[in-house]
Amino acid sequence: MNQLPQKNPLQPRPAGCSHSRLSSSESSSMDGFWMEVERIQQRDELREEDSGGNEGQFPEGEAESQWLQDTGLSGLLGGLGLDSDHKELLSTLTQTQVAAVCRRLDIYARSVRRQHKTPARDVRDVFGVFNSAKMSSENGDSGMNGTQLSSEASKSPPAAEPGGPQEQAGREEAFNMDSAYSEQAAVLLQKSRPSQRGTSAWGKCSLPKFTIPKGRLGVTRIGDLSLQDMRKVPSLALIELTALCDVLGLDLKRSKAGKWKAAETRLFGVPLDSLLEADHKVLPSTQVPLVLQALLSCLEKRGLDTEGILRVPGSQARVKGLEQKLERDFYAGLFSWDEVHHNDASDLLKRFIRKLPTPLLTAEYLPAFAVVPNIPDLKQRLQVLHLLILILPEPNRNALKALLEFLRKVVAREQHNKMTLWNVSTVMAPNLFLHHGRPPKLPKGKEKQLAEGAAEVVQIMVQYQDLLWTVASFLVAQVRKLNDSSSRRPQLCDAGLKTWLRRMHADRDKAGDSLEATPKVAKIQVVWPIKDPLKVPLTPSTKVAHVLRQFTEHLSTGSKGQEGSEDMNSLLLHHRPMESANILLYEVGGNINEHRLDPDAYLLDLYRANPHGEWVLKQSPT
Repeated sequence: MNQLPQKNPLQPRPAGCSHSRLSSSESSSMDGFWMEVERIQQRDELREEDSGGNEGQFPEGEAESQWLQDTGLSGLLGGLGLDSDHKELLSTLTQTQVAAVCRRLDIYARSVRRQHKTPARDVRDVFGVFNSAKMSSENGDSGMNGTQLSSEASKSPPAAEPGGPQEQAGREEAFNMDSAYSEQAAVLLQKSRPSQRGTSAWGKCSLPKFTIPKGRLGVTRIGDLSLQDMRKVPSLALIELTALCDVLGLDLKRSKAGKWKAAETRLFGVPLDSLLEADHKVLPSTQVPLVLQALLSCLEKRGLDTEGILRVPGSQARVKGLEQKLERDFYAGLFSWDEVHHNDASDLLKRFIRKLPTPLLTAEYLPAFAVVPNIPDLKQRLQVLHLLILILPEPNRNALKALLEFLRKVVAREQHNKMTLWNVSTVMAPNLFLHHGRPPKLPKGKEKQLAEGAAEVVQIMVQYQDLLWTVASFLVAQVRKLNDSSSRRPQLCDAGLKTWLRRMHADRDKAGDSLEATPKVAKIQVVWPIKDPLKVPLTPSTKVAHVLRQFTEHLSTGSKGQEGSEDMNSLLLHHRPMESANILLYEVGGNINEHRLDPDAYLLDLYRANPHGEWVLKQSPT
């Protein structure tokens, strides 16, 4: 208990201190953080029996071994040969990513030699088998061809852009996802001069607006890719995150996950995947635990306009009673949310997050989230956070998304509830970063830095959540290359898609079409009982949005011109309420399994990126 940071009168950091990006008023307005920590202490959530398995640091060499396993490169351990999967993955890497893999292999090999184990693969053996050649990004740029890094590359972070909070406020900046972040950082590092290095100052009212420039292949959001393709993203994101941290000279902190005793409860203290397994018996399509959805819904309906929501505590006795009732009655459908006071619901939400067996941000990467504020440049801080979000297990990422969307709604009602973005961030940070209320062990006097840094990370995640839930185009390009290198044709789960694609391939064989010649007309398959595919001119200006609009018009004209057609009438009757917003165009097969397309993407560029794929119109699952 006495290891927790205690609430104390904090003085603003001296004006000359370069660590903090916060204004002096923000730096001193950490009361919400300390009050939240004090309430956690008072509620006796830190008993020894609650501590479960303690996370610890990896022994020498074990962290690198685990890293190689997590990135899909476990075959490089123990002197094993490279199989085709390893070669395919390695062939997609950029120069900075290759350097990151080499560095981990070197460290692992040195530890193996000291421990007299089976020798690991020599780096020269691994990277002599392929060339990390130029690889175009998802949107056609060649920024991934790599930058040769000097041996001093990892010692100093790149320069931050000049300008203080007043200059940055309201400014709109481009957030480039076409080339790997580590390559961008390496270029900045080479261009920077020592005198330029410094801190990019910002505050709660001066966060700049970042926009993702849309390339001709559009923007890919999490959820746009199939599960098969999304499973490839975390390992690629981890390699890129490691490469970026190497270039920035940042030690990528990672903890060893502890073992936790199975909970005897049904809701609080239960792993997210176990909750979802139980929830799928009630609602098979759910991606966020039903109890978390219910808590957020209760607060949205009755608490958004309440002054001090999330900050003002509920009744401790009532909260404990409500938790017991939820455990007993929630799945039986007997729990009434009408009886729950909004401040009690707020406490229940925070209690649910704190009592998860492992942190919502994961035990392995919670330290990595905590060191993000040490990066001087805001854009690079965002890049690191973006990659960390992509690495999270799907249940954690979906739950975090639901929480951040709710917090954004709270901030949007600031005029009514008096909860600014900074207020919300300071109150929620202890619940995300002090798992079970326990902070990481810090040198004495570092508590203030921990508190400010944790609040900064929450602030950034709430403010820029739309950007963080995007799959960078350079990662999509790497997924395409991985799929393209594989001889296995993607397996389609949708029987309707299989039927349409078989027919399309049969038509192609009869017509003797050549894949090397760009067709002038695109054939769009439709997962509805329409006899012929939709034909769209394949020109440099044809967008996905044009296809969606043409299909909507096709249905409309079909109802007028084929009134005697029983099939068409039944089709239109069935889909009469359908609007263009409910129709989506997917890219299927070729070098992607299934990809929901951005309406602003250009068909001709999509064809060139994936000439063996097909385009299929489907109704939105939601």
